[in-house]
Amino acid sequence: MKIALVTGANKGIGFEVARQLAAHDFHVFLGARNRTAGEKSARAIAGKATVVQLDVTDPESVRTAARQIDQLDVLVNNAGIIVDGDENVLTLEAETVRRTLETNTLGALRVAQAFAPALAKSGAARIVNVSSRGGQLSEMGTWSPAYCISKTALNAVTCQLAAALSDKAIAVNSACPGWVRTDMGGSNAPRSAEEGADTIVWLATDAPHSLTGKFFAERQEIPW
Repeated sequence: MKIALVTGANKGIGFEVARQLAAHDFHVFLGARNRTAGEKSARAIAGKATVVQLDVTDPESVRTAARQIDQLDVLVNNAGIIVDGDENVLTLEAETVRRTLETNTLGALRVAQAFAPALAKSGAARIVNVSSRGGQLSEMGTWSPAYCISKTALNAVTCQLAAALSDKAIAVNSACPGWVRTDMGGSNAPRSAEEGADTIVWLATDAPHSLTGKFFAERQEIPW
């Protein structure tokens, strides 16, 4: 049985990704800051999920989690926050940017670094970084500047990791789930969690392993 780790997996897109990976016969480690919330979610994926306490902003938490998983086939860096809304980039507090980068960008990087040895044992591992069209340089707007900046930076992390891990047979890609009905996306979002998880799960399972260092939405490559 293949093994996957999904960060921020106790709810929303992360949980749905974990659920779908379990349906693909993966054993899934649900990364969750709150173990109790993670255990509740794991019970909904009966027999195919294990909770691992994981705060992507805490280096020691990441190192502790990495010691619990010896081999890994798929890493989905899903944990993310959005704490800005209608602020203009000209008045945006630097601390808001720092906080957002700490989770959305540096969190994904430190998790990938910590689990790279476990992924290298797979022989055909995959990392999927959950990004957003909001981070596209080709169509950058003014919405949620801290969040968008963090996703642009995450896409750069994707490219760096893809290049650095190519000789270890680890494919690394970014995926945009779209605007999804979750606690983050809100009830007015047009896409379900199932729809949002689709491209992420495809990249983690059925996409050609030769695809790496790219950005996808709805199973199609999109511009950075």
